[in-house]
Amino acid sequence: MMEIDGNYLEGGGQILRTSVALSCLTGKPVRIFNIRAGRPTPGLKAQHLAAISAVAELCNAKLEGGKIGSEEISFHPGKIDKEKLTINISTAGSVGLVLQAIFPACVNLTKPLKIEIEGGGTFGKWAPSVVYLQKVFLPILERFGFKADVKILKHGFYPKGGARVVAEIFPSKLKGFSIEKGVDKIKGISIVSEKLRNAKVAERQVEGAEKILEKLNLPVEIKTEYVNSTSVGTGIELWTDKTILGAGTLGEIGKKAEKVGSECAEILAKEINSGATVDKHLADQLIPFMGLADGNSGCKVSELTNHTKTNIWVTEKFLDRRFEVKNVSGLYEIRA
Repeated sequence: MMEIDGNYLEGGGQILRTSVALSCLTGKPVRIFNIRAGRPTPGLKAQHLAAISAVAELCNAKLEGGKIGSEEISFHPGKIDKEKLTINISTAGSVGLVLQAIFPACVNLTKPLKIEIEGGGTFGKWAPSVVYLQKVFLPILERFGFKADVKILKHGFYPKGGARVVAEIFPSKLKGFSIEKGVDKIKGISIVSEKLRNAKVAERQVEGAEKILEKLNLPVEIKTEYVNSTSVGTGIELWTDKTILGAGTLGEIGKKAEKVGSECAEILAKEINSGATVDKHLADQLIPFMGLADGNSGCKVSELTNHTKTNIWVTEKFLDRRFEVKNVSGLYEIRA
């Protein structure tokens, strides 16, 4: 059985999600201990449990220690034999993080899989939004040969969540791919609950972003969308084309809409100006796929986060693949 120290580097949910996904994919049982040991409230939280429980159901795994607060789990994977998976998230936990755990586990599917998620948040703190998955993560993975589609039927925000999301994952074969630099334009979407329409929050988020982005002398197209949601919330996502760099910011009580937009734009502008070929959040999410792909893969990132270092460490434990990281002109080049 694989042994994974859950307190290594990043010491959070990333270790859990990647470990159970690769356990499911490779068939190797895994024990994860010291789960979130360095955090103020150690052990599994609701959204961590939602992610690993979803992967367990996907591959008919035996999950031991799967309860909130648990600091150790054992995961004994079975085989994926489902064509449909229904997941219920009772909190505003991140839908994006649940899907992030499922996608690597489905690299070797032999038939399409439909996933229906009820509940949870499409936007959330410290998590990729579902829009980010749609516009950044999956388009990049398609270049590696991974095919999936995600549709948002209803957005969910903190504290009640209430999202409805449908994902379809198709059989595919991963091939190595090196991501090169080439930013031609900037796109985005400002998504806001219908109850905030009169205050023009969606438009004001766009205005804040555009004031920053105009300095880059690139075409900018940011759409607005008002949505019906159980809890009131806002978010803005920006991304580039054809090299896809992404950034997202969540609205908060007391923060002006213009500030939400400008903060998001500043994050994206920093990534563009760095010369990176993937943003620092995408880098860690790509690691398992780079490790699984046939042939060589590469990307350049502005910052080597602990999330990325952690995912390299976990992926190398499960796979017969080694990563090389070197500093090239102020960027971190990651190759597998």
